[in-house]
Amino acid sequence: MDPDIDRRLASKVALITGAGRGIGQATAELFARHGAKIVLCGRTKHEIEDTAARIVEAGGEATAYVADIGVADQAAKLPGRALTRYGRLDILINNAGILGARVPVVDYPLDVWTEVVRINLTGTFVVSQAAAKLMERQRAGCIITLSSSVGRAGRERWGAYAVTKFGVEGLSQVMADELRSAGVIVLTLNPGGTRTRMRRDAYPDEDPARLRDPREAAEALLYLAVHASADLSGRALNVSDIVRATDLRSADSLTKQRDE
Repeated sequence: MDPDIDRRLASKVALITGAGRGIGQATAELFARHGAKIVLCGRTKHEIEDTAARIVEAGGEATAYVADIGVADQAAKLPGRALTRYGRLDILINNAGILGARVPVVDYPLDVWTEVVRINLTGTFVVSQAAAKLMERQRAGCIITLSSSVGRAGRERWGAYAVTKFGVEGLSQVMADELRSAGVIVLTLNPGGTRTRMRRDAYPDEDPARLRDPREAAEALLYLAVHASADLSGRALNVSDIVRATDLRSADSLTKQRDE
């Protein structure tokens, strides 16, 4: 990581959804450790309060809100809460999401489909839209949405989850094109196999020791939040891309990967 990272993040405000556990929690703690002010949200009160408490105990600054991004009114208010509390919003990490059913599409329950779309796609849209309005006025900002390999190449029994991840990929590309002139960078990041509760639910027989720690995804998100440039906006990246870039000690390597 860049030795200047504390200086770069010291004045930044980051909103992280689904921050009660897994990648969201690891990201909130890492960003706070490097000086960012954190606004975190999640549906489970004790989980997000625990994340906020851990940040504060470590000397960081964090504010937690219980919110379901699948409820439009709650989702739309989150970026404004960052503005009210800290005066700005620099980074949005769209991490919140649910798995849904692991069954063939012909057997997929409509109520589950509706819930997954409501949270993973519509919720992400509503939070991103509200954040984009603030960032557009600031003439700067970075929106990174957690995606998945099944949102780039569909696979059996991934149903609504895969479709919503395809959706956020498209949403991010459209927003990147629309917001580029305002200096707002929009990206997606596929964390790959990571040791989270959702992964365990998707693959209950998998050996978790073979998976990445959530902190690796957090490190990749931190790298992008600090180093991403207009040239990268609209990209669909993988954690492995970031690992390669940091090994080369150059953010330019990500742009070169795009052109190859």
